[in-house]
Amino acid sequence: MLFLKKENLTLRILNGFLKQSGTENSKMENYINEPIDVTALPRFEDVELKPLHPSYLKVIWLNFAMVFGIITIGSGFAFYFINELHEYWLPITGGYIFIVVFSISIALIKFRNRGFAFRTHDAIYRSGAISITTTIIPYNRVQHVALHEGFISRMFNLAKIEIFTAGGDKSDIQIPGIEKQEAEKIKLLLMGKILTEEENGE
Repeated sequence: MLFLKKENLTLRILNGFLKQSGTENSKMENYINEPIDVTALPRFEDVELKPLHPSYLKVIWLNFAMVFGIITIGSGFAFYFINELHEYWLPITGGYIFIVVFSISIALIKFRNRGFAFRTHDAIYRSGAISITTTIIPYNRVQHVALHEGFISRMFNLAKIEIFTAGGDKSDIQIPGIEKQEAEKIKLLLMGKILTEEENGE
């Protein structure tokens, strides 16, 4: 009797092993691992990015005017009260003019290169002057969204969207120069995407 029980137990173990092997073999038969043609993948460069609002260029010029205006006034006082600087006025003035022109040129290039787009599953932001950086953030990584209005930007009814990803203290994307009404709609859109991704994750 004991021998029959042991034999039945052995048969059950053997049948279980055969079923498991059959399942694994079936999975291996259905397993597909074909190479991907990367040239056929969709290119983010083909996405038409929306430029910043034209009024944001005025914000840039006003910021420049304030910064360089303060520097100019400070330099004028320095030249007036420090006689030793008088003999160096030409190279200092030339260098200052070069810095102003170079900074304005870089700012203009950066303004023209910036663009953004919101697709079904991710957000795209392009920025840079000499080197171009394109950041793509999937909505399932977005933790929260903030809308910021600077003092000068508020004068032109503009706002900035800040997108934060999970685990980050600083925003991963900052998109300035967006009309306030549009920025509010974008914030609502992203918040809805976050909720949708969280529900799908559950």
